[in-house]
Amino acid sequence: MTTSSTFAIVGGGLAGAKAAEALRDKDFDGHIVLFAAEEHLPYERPPLSKDFLLGKKQFGEFTAASSAWYRDHHVELQLGTEVSALDPDGHTVSLPDGTTVGYDKLVLATGSTPRRPPIPGADAEGVHYLRTIDDAQALNSVLAEGASLAIVGAGWIGLEVAAGARDRGAAVTVVETAEVPLMGALGREAGEVFAAMHRDHGVDLRLGTTVDEITTAGGKATGLKLGDGSTVAADAVLVAVGATANIGLAEQAGLATGNGGVLVDAALRTSNPDIFAVGDIAAAEHPVFGTRIRTEHWANALKQPAVAAAGMLGKPQEYAELPYFFTDQYDLGMEYVGHAPDYDRVLFRGDVAGREFTAYWLDDANRVLAGMNVNIWEGLDDIKSLVRSREPVDPEKLVGA
Repeated sequence: MTTSSTFAIVGGGLAGAKAAEALRDKDFDGHIVLFAAEEHLPYERPPLSKDFLLGKKQFGEFTAASSAWYRDHHVELQLGTEVSALDPDGHTVSLPDGTTVGYDKLVLATGSTPRRPPIPGADAEGVHYLRTIDDAQALNSVLAEGASLAIVGAGWIGLEVAAGARDRGAAVTVVETAEVPLMGALGREAGEVFAAMHRDHGVDLRLGTTVDEITTAGGKATGLKLGDGSTVAADAVLVAVGATANIGLAEQAGLATGNGGVLVDAALRTSNPDIFAVGDIAAAEHPVFGTRIRTEHWANALKQPAVAAAGMLGKPQEYAELPYFFTDQYDLGMEYVGHAPDYDRVLFRGDVAGREFTAYWLDDANRVLAGMNVNIWEGLDDIKSLVRSREPVDPEKLVGA
């Protein structure tokens, strides 16, 4: 690409910032413009429910790059600018003020938005959702010693906030429709570990329970009314029932969508050859698993942009990284790698009750689909090798029997 080319990045999160960084690292010397809906510099989101919540990190410590970096690398950063339309045929994006910007290549990194369930009271004052730094600051302001927090949803965000709130001395109730926390992510066996841990730390965990209403008084949330008729009193409510990928622009532009996201090949190219998609929205063909995978995790936002940048520069690569995520809750640190939506069984090696173990998800042919280390900080590469091999293992040897 010549210096007269313009590459546009739509999305101001970590994925968008890393796309700009990757293009410069790969010696693209044309014009880069990054559109960020938020007024803040692009930043990483995991600290919002972890270190920022615990007061261990300030915002400036998890921005993806400084203002000086964008200036020094000649990246035009348009903060507070949400692209309103995308015209693939005309190679333009439309902005809220009615202007258009032309591009030669474009990467969509629009992320996701917290789901807002149709629960009465869900929009009341004191009801929180966690996606942005502004959301996190608002939540922080209510988590004082002795406060009470009701959390709807026992997924990663809900449990991480529960742990942070308990560490700060707040009383916490978590309500979840599934029978164990993290059922969709880990399944019953590993989910039970997290249930026991949160109960050990004083969380009132209401499982297999629905929320009929967020109760209010004077327009402010006062707690929950549950499907079993019981109530939960709370000073604030966090709704954490998953997220929806922001694919509206892609749909409006006529790009192929599915699996909750934008369909891309292993090089992260969409159905339009000049448009790529990365991060939460990318439903990508995975060369290891032979299926499309879309995950809303930090690792994709961090690593996919380099592959997209290579494709934008005419040197396509395949994104073959295994899905990866991590969590920190109380004294538990965990890393998970692989993809096991339809596993046959889970095997454990180590001290499950003491929360220091490795778990393996196997299919019916004894192939390792995924693995998780809990409070063990070595061996992740071995798990990756087992997953990548796609070869059957001896279950007894796997668990050290």
